[in-house]
Amino acid sequence: MTTSTLHHSDTDLEIHKVVVGPFENNVFVLRCRHTGEAVLIDAANEHELLLDLARSLNVGRVLETHGHWDHIQAIPEMRDAGYSVGVTAEDAAMLPSYDEIVEHDVVIPVGDLRLRTIHTPGHTPGSMCFLVEGKPLLFSGDTLFPGGPGNTKLEGGDFTTIIRSIDDLLFSPLAADTIVMPGHGLDTTIGAERPSLDDWVDRGW
Repeated sequence: MTTSTLHHSDTDLEIHKVVVGPFENNVFVLRCRHTGEAVLIDAANEHELLLDLARSLNVGRVLETHGHWDHIQAIPEMRDAGYSVGVTAEDAAMLPSYDEIVEHDVVIPVGDLRLRTIHTPGHTPGSMCFLVEGKPLLFSGDTLFPGGPGNTKLEGGDFTTIIRSIDDLLFSPLAADTIVMPGHGLDTTIGAERPSLDDWVDRGW
């Protein structure tokens, strides 16, 4: 049985992480320590586990970083259990169902915390990152990984677009110590990845 781990915490928040499904997707729960309210990012797979996690951590809603199938397998069961699912308009048609459209550069309250949306197309047309305001914490979905951008070879992907998204919307405005939590694999930081951008452009992936 896969179990969640307390991935990151401070006086204001907790981030719980669980890895699910055949593609080892990261699912994160961001929880406000002051109010107990929480949000789940990417209902990827293993819905029974995610439902248990959501109930135990007082999750109020689900936010999707993008619409690829490996990130959305648990959505029907989460919605059936009463959780609202949000996704960008550009990726909404990729989901079996959803409740709300999430737009660029808006603030989503999670208790006393504030999640700012950053539309970062390239992996998919509607890929979205979520930044915890006032904290060096970024949920990057499949836009940015240790060692490079997400795959742009799938339908709707575009390498030039993802490089522009990463450079303009992540590398330029965010501090070097910002922790990047991607949709698969290990964390990295903006500072660790930013110097390699030209190398990624040169290699073409």
